[in-house]
Amino acid sequence: MTSSNIQNIGFIGAGKMAEGIMKGLIKSGVIHSEKIFASDIDPDRLSWLSQTYGIKSAASLETVQACDVVFFAVKPQQADSVFEELKAISLDGKLILSIMAGVPTRRIEEGLKTGVHVIRIMPNIAATVQAAASAFCLGKWATADDAALTRTLLKTFGTAVQVEEKHLDAITGLSGSGPAYVFAFIEALADGGVRMGLSRDTALTLAAQTVKGAAKMLLETGDHPAVLRDRVTSPAGTTSYGLAEMEKYGFKNAVIQAVVRATERSKELGQ
Repeated sequence: MTSSNIQNIGFIGAGKMAEGIMKGLIKSGVIHSEKIFASDIDPDRLSWLSQTYGIKSAASLETVQACDVVFFAVKPQQADSVFEELKAISLDGKLILSIMAGVPTRRIEEGLKTGVHVIRIMPNIAATVQAAASAFCLGKWATADDAALTRTLLKTFGTAVQVEEKHLDAITGLSGSGPAYVFAFIEALADGGVRMGLSRDTALTLAAQTVKGAAKMLLETGDHPAVLRDRVTSPAGTTSYGLAEMEKYGFKNAVIQAVVRATERSKELGQ
């Protein structure tokens, strides 16, 4: 299956992440909105999505039966109930793309049926603005064609890398949870500016653009962060003093431990 011959794409669960993916698919022209089906426990949510994007709302069984690519976008605690409901229908020829945090492909395959094509993906909330950092791994029966299609779909709302499944929990802790860490940093950076006399609006605007610009430099130059940091750190200058204070209060270790603990929680959710 390729992006050019997809008939319909479905979503089991229609939260913010699912919406971001839908927006990317529609804006890219990979698929027309009327070929997207979605189910969700909240009928008001489905009604809003239908009115906003022109997608079709349907029950879970109808969504899966109508679609050849299906995103599982429910909370991991709801996984077993989804598997039980879908046991009643054939999944032959369908590709299941799961964004359920911590739920391994093996569990999905066992919960559905032998031979189902499953790919586990981990996007992040920046999918809602088509700037997600996504990773994916193949299940036991997923093919190279499935991988190529998945990469194409994921690139409609950001970047995508293929990894071994053993790394997915770490990616959940890093880029899956990462936007929250960055938001916390931006808030703290702006708070520092406010403490030094800037208005809140000015401080937030400058802090957010600073993070965006720094990330753009890193991605476009390909240089190591330490190299770029050294370029803006003059001996005995303001930046060197600021960096020394960050290390004094354990900034780097705090971020590392955030990733470690979030990774551990992802593993717990999958058990």
